[in-house]
Amino acid sequence: MAKTDWGNAPFTIINFDRNHLHIYVKGRDKWALGQLIGAGNRGCTPIENPAPRWSAYVFNLREIGVQIDTVHEPHGGDFSGLHGRYILRSRVLPGHVEVVR
Repeated sequence: MAKTDWGNAPFTIINFDRNHLHIYVKGRDKWALGQLIGAGNRGCTPIENPAPRWSAYVFNLREIGVQIDTVHEPHGGDFSGLHGRYILRSRVLPGHVEVVR
């Protein structure tokens, strides 16, 4: 089994206002960003994409400027209630890319 590199990786974030920023992400935050990118407009939930601390990863990404929406959805079962669906709203490019406005 190949080992995954969870070290620092550069990304360019382009937000709604067309402002952009260059960030570095590593570890589980990098994993969560990859999950959000892969999910597209359907987003991710802790139920469909299990991980110990989704809310913390989303918090960390938001703190560095990534725009992520949270939609609250009901779920059934023995522990019914609400869960969050996280939807990436920023455009994310791998590497540090110069963006022309």
